[in-house]
Amino acid sequence: MTATTLEPEPAPAAGRPAPPRLAGRDILCFSHDWTGDPLSKTHLMRLLARDNRVLWVNSIGYRTPSLGSKADLGRLWAKLNAAREPLREVEPNLWVLNPLAVPAYGLKAARGFNRWWLRRQVKGAMRKLHFRRPVNWVFNPAASILAGRLGEEVLIYQCVDEYSAFTGVTAQAILDLEADLLRKSDLVVVSADKLFETKSRYNDRTVVVRHGVDFDHFRKALDPATVVPPEVADLPKPVIGFFGLIADWVDVELMAEVAKQYPHGSLVVLGKATTDVSALEALPNVHLLGRKPYADLPAYCKGFQVALNPFRINELTLAANPLKVREYLAAGLPVVATNIPEVAVLGTCRVADTPADFLREVGEALENPGPRADISETVRAAGWDARLREIEGHLAALPGVKGGRP
Repeated sequence: MTATTLEPEPAPAAGRPAPPRLAGRDILCFSHDWTGDPLSKTHLMRLLARDNRVLWVNSIGYRTPSLGSKADLGRLWAKLNAAREPLREVEPNLWVLNPLAVPAYGLKAARGFNRWWLRRQVKGAMRKLHFRRPVNWVFNPAASILAGRLGEEVLIYQCVDEYSAFTGVTAQAILDLEADLLRKSDLVVVSADKLFETKSRYNDRTVVVRHGVDFDHFRKALDPATVVPPEVADLPKPVIGFFGLIADWVDVELMAEVAKQYPHGSLVVLGKATTDVSALEALPNVHLLGRKPYADLPAYCKGFQVALNPFRINELTLAANPLKVREYLAAGLPVVATNIPEVAVLGTCRVADTPADFLREVGEALENPGPRADISETVRAAGWDARLREIEGHLAALPGVKGGRP
């Protein structure tokens, strides 16, 4: 493989040459489902689609579903329905492929079948779109079975989680797939120092590029024209907020303690729940409002005085870089979080080691509540475009890369 083609752009006014941008390229992206909440992958691929063509491959799974789980069965049914329209253009220059795969990567026979069947589906979509020598940008370690087999010119693995630590996965199978992907990647990008420690052992071309933020979007929380939704605007204050997936890594009991601390205030929780939230449902001042459209989040943030990131401390969260924290900050909200390294490194959040510390920090944050412009300004320079430029700089610095099998 030769180094990817990068199109230089004019040097900035200061005279220092900027790293060349990816332009005029075909890009494969193996990620989560496009219809999910916008994550790092979504933001980066939308930026890349301005100057390139992107084929986004919906999740090929890395966890064996449980036939006793209604949620898992629902996802399987949704996958089968989506496969009826396997390829569609969802935005200019951005196509989504809905592949079918056997979600059992712990089984050697399943991996072999998936390698053949998925390659057939992806190569078929590439032929329809006339993709040539693509950049393969992988976020899902299960895509290791295809990496290097799609005629790609460059292989990037961007690791944003410790996937083997998720509940329900076959940890060793994921570690084996990921180790193979790490070794053959031309560039490995990780979003946390903890991930750098574990992934750089396999590839010395591993770099840390932390998450960005959709600054202009969340800054709308400070816009006088933004209207707080009625279901929050009329709640007793203080209004303490959380948004995001409510999964088993979220300390639901700690959030309940916050609500108990302010019985005459309100705790607003936005997001889909995949774990037991009965401790919250039992409290009259907790408002579980469900998942909200991404477009509406700034308006909800405008109704918050303080935002929470109450993650449990475990192997998964110690390697996590919670996207919501920078989004809270861009909305001008004081943030209280448990001691996650990638939150602490920001230096702008109130970080707590114990439940008592957490409650105290919430109280102190409420003494100077948000949304506040000074807090928002702390992440102005951390936009996704800046993060993409970092990655492009690392890519341009590669001395040369080896070719993949067509």
